Amino acid sequence: MPENRLARETSPYLIQHKDNPVHWWPWSPEALTEAEKSGKPILLSVGYAACHWCHVMAHESFEDAATAAVMNELFVNIKVDREERPEIDEIYMNALHMMGEQGGWPLTMFLTPKGEPFWGGTYFPKEARYGRAAFVDVLRQVARIFREEPLKVDNNRKVLVERLGQRAHVEGQVTLGRPQLDEIATKIAGLFDPVNGGLRGAPKFPQCSMLELLWRAGERDSGPHPLATLASLPRERGRDREGASGASKYFETVELALERMCEGGIYDHLGGGFSRYSVDDRWLVPHFEKMLYDNAQLLELLALAYMRSGNALFRDRAVETVEWLAREMTVEGGGFASSLDADSEGEEGKFYVWSLAEIESVLGKEDADYFASIYDVTAGGNFEGHNILNRLNNPSRNSCDDARLRKLRAMLLEARAKRVRPGLDDKVLADWNGLMIAALANAGAMLGEGGWVEMAKRAFRFVAESMSRDGRLGHSYREGRLVFPGLSSDYAAMIRAAIALHQATGEDEFLQKAKSWTALLERHHAEKSGCYYLTADDAKALIVRLALTRDDALPNPNATMAQNLIRLSLLSGDDQYRERADRLFDGTLTQAAENLFSHAALLNALDLRLRHKEIVVTGERTKEFANAALAMPFLDRTLLRAENAAAISPSHPARAKLEAAPKEGAAFVCVGESCSLPITEPGKLNRLS
Repeated sequence: MPENRLARETSPYLIQHKDNPVHWWPWSPEALTEAEKSGKPILLSVGYAACHWCHVMAHESFEDAATAAVMNELFVNIKVDREERPEIDEIYMNALHMMGEQGGWPLTMFLTPKGEPFWGGTYFPKEARYGRAAFVDVLRQVARIFREEPLKVDNNRKVLVERLGQRAHVEGQVTLGRPQLDEIATKIAGLFDPVNGGLRGAPKFPQCSMLELLWRAGERDSGPHPLATLASLPRERGRDREGASGASKYFETVELALERMCEGGIYDHLGGGFSRYSVDDRWLVPHFEKMLYDNAQLLELLALAYMRSGNALFRDRAVETVEWLAREMTVEGGGFASSLDADSEGEEGKFYVWSLAEIESVLGKEDADYFASIYDVTAGGNFEGHNILNRLNNPSRNSCDDARLRKLRAMLLEARAKRVRPGLDDKVLADWNGLMIAALANAGAMLGEGGWVEMAKRAFRFVAESMSRDGRLGHSYREGRLVFPGLSSDYAAMIRAAIALHQATGEDEFLQKAKSWTALLERHHAEKSGCYYLTADDAKALIVRLALTRDDALPNPNATMAQNLIRLSLLSGDDQYRERADRLFDGTLTQAAENLFSHAALLNALDLRLRHKEIVVTGERTKEFANAALAMPFLDRTLLRAENAAAISPSHPARAKLEAAPKEGAAFVCVGESCSLPITEPGKLNRLS
């Protein structure tokens, strides 16, 4: 008998593997007999002909003679076509689910010689990556435990994680995966103030990338992990001493921080918008400048928090912030100004603070007393003899007359407009605008605010047209003068904006612009390690070109680009973008490991790489399904509108499903290598969020 026994099979998938150096058996009594006779465990590999990741694993491992030699030495190897033998696939896929793993193909299961499953996963990389051990290391460790610890086979998962986790770290390369993401989220959550929200102590900054990291941890802990890997073996979803689930604790930590910011003096209760930071530990006393980038990042978080909690405070603050943006921060042509100064008349905050007498002169005694009782206004003041409006001591809305307060705030805003205004920095920065454009598109689509999306489109076209030369971006624009060439931060933020607008509108021009800017970034900013230099190769010479990886007030551009590349891979069907993202991670994670706290945005990108889901919508009701998808949290969701099956890559896991989709329309949720059954009602799609 030939060592590879698949040549005589009729399945196209099995025939694809007939020339592998692996000694494959088809599923048969003879294969099980061979396992019993040899005393070897069984390696069962299940896939199908159109499975992209099946082909990747085949090319990386099954066609590799060295890997095949290890498989042949340690296992009886069985290959199954799930479309030909769905009952076999069903048994072992259910077994994987019972282990707490999210299924997908290729399905890789380890069985006793009797065919009893004892451990498994899906795709394993040839080389260690993202906390997942190299496939050969998996094979050797599974075989060792099966041989040396037969009584522990049923409970060996913990041992595997601990031992393989050590093997997953390659010399000269740092590998991070879900366990490390969960660990850093737990540590960061422990640093947060349980009373006032935000990181303990003063001053307090919004720290939006950290808040996003915690939010993503909550999403990870809310359900099965989408990739079945060694990094995500079953674990108890325990509850803490207060009885809240781990996921709830993460969400509540973020929501507390947002609530306190929204009610504190860091927020402008009359005009909208958030100041840069609070000098105290209660969010009461701001450093009064307002920055475009802070408000962009907070806008996205407010939308996410509102959609999860239904807390009207978050939506109100989002709406008011966009109103401030339109009223005070939009320049001619639609771009957004950079910032508002803290000072006016030479005094910080003078434009924003009030005395009780000033409020009485505008509102009258009765209304002033009512307003003062809500907004912490006293005769002596709450800050150096002045009053910073806040609701930290009176956040309850149930007992308030919202309509009355809205009218009183409008009266005070009109009176405040007569004061000497703080200076406006009206230069338009491409990277800061990119952050706000993406925020308007993401939040607007999620909350059904079409006007926000239109604002985003207008600002996008301003940057793309007024701040470009020969297709290349500049960095800063004011009074017809452009600082050129742009930085990697400009490209990263504007590519993200383009992708967000493509998601929100379905308009192809935005996707094409994202691709062209990505090509330019690659040409002028790529660094050999895989990172991107901040400056272009033809920029004015500096003593050094930096390839930054740490966050500052903005997410690091390398982290932003990692997310962009992952989404472009999904939207275009071009694996080169995913491969480029992997090289980018390889070039940045070593530095990130030295201080994970300063690399939150990169960890957020890694979470997307490990956990993203793609929503594919098609048919006559595509718009309805797209709107339902857009109402889902956008952190880990990418929407792909496909008119028909031919509109997506032949290797896409939804390709065959689209061919059989009902004419009136359907949606498919794809995670990794597998897609859901057709969802034929838009409302049911929302339940998956």
